[in-house]
Amino acid sequence: MKVHLLTIGDELLIGQVVDTNSAWMGRQLNLAGIQVAGIVSAPDEHDDIVDAIGHCLQRSQVVIMTGGLGPTKDDVTKKAIAEYYGVGFVFSQETYERLVRIFQRLGRPVTEALRQQCFMPQNAELLLNHMGTAPGMWMEENGRVLIS
Repeated sequence: MKVHLLTIGDELLIGQVVDTNSAWMGRQLNLAGIQVAGIVSAPDEHDDIVDAIGHCLQRSQVVIMTGGLGPTKDDVTKKAIAEYYGVGFVFSQETYERLVRIFQRLGRPVTEALRQQCFMPQNAELLLNHMGTAPGMWMEENGRVLIS
């Protein structure tokens, strides 16, 4: 099985942040006997992300994406994933309720940005995130998997 790693973020491309995620994932996949066929980085631009998803999925059975799922305005990854697969969005009430509980426990305000984070591409299987607020997603089509 071939895997591509796809990192999203302007901060990676301008050298503001070092991409340690890909190095760690590549090492872990290699140890598991999984071939990393490539690592691609894309800016926080919708069309570039859509193109990068297509590029990676044409070359590998699995694409693992990092970045671009947070609540900030430059995080457009979910929209790009939805466009690539030609699907709309659904609201995940379960995710919203979980995040509200976390924010209330921390004494933080529940904002519209938090609510917006709960819209997911249709057909996405949500992956619980124990380290942050943005849930991960599993999309599968024609024997190819996108994990973000």
